[in-house]
Amino acid sequence: MADPMLVTERAAKSYGDLVALSPLDLKIRRGELVALIGHNGSGKSTLLKLAAGTLELTGGSIEIDGEPAGSSPARAATSFIPDDPVLYDDLSVREHLEYIAALHGVDATAEELDEVIDRLGLLHRADDLPARFSRGLRQRTSLAIGVVRPFELLLVDEPFVGLDARGKATLLELLDQFHDEGRTVVVATHDATFVERVSRCIALRDGEVIHDGSATPQDVLRLVGA
Repeated sequence: MADPMLVTERAAKSYGDLVALSPLDLKIRRGELVALIGHNGSGKSTLLKLAAGTLELTGGSIEIDGEPAGSSPARAATSFIPDDPVLYDDLSVREHLEYIAALHGVDATAEELDEVIDRLGLLHRADDLPARFSRGLRQRTSLAIGVVRPFELLLVDEPFVGLDARGKATLLELLDQFHDEGRTVVVATHDATFVERVSRCIALRDGEVIHDGSATPQDVLRLVGA
């Protein structure tokens, strides 16, 4: 068995009386490709944000590769792509990638950055400001930013929303590539067909795990109450 990459122990998050995530014990091992499913408000985004260190726990702990979530080593190992892309108003697509690469010490050539941009179908918009893009193009830009930096753990929240068929196919290829390279990938999604590509599906309902194992698209529809 591979070493644990993401471990939660009684991890919990609440906002006053509202429980976003019940005390959760979970272990995701290095190299796993995991689908995280659940209805809106089930706790998927909360869990990913806690693991990425962008939210603080109410209780319990989360470790990334043995380090506390939110610590410098954990952040260095983790790339988080949120469902609502966070982009700079005054940077082009290419400038976003140049900035993120420099920030993380990635010595990438202009050609290598353009290859990432092209792979996500954005080369014709590389010099445009993504802050003015459609939802789908903003999502592609966010994906490019997320994968241009080094990571051992990739957390992706609802990546297929707004993507056309080509964009979805490209993203699926990238996720498979990262999995083949031995990196850990956790994808929160409402896309029932995605579970056919993974060996492990974790379903949340009202902040609690209600399923952990293999699943079919029909199982997903039943688990999320669709």
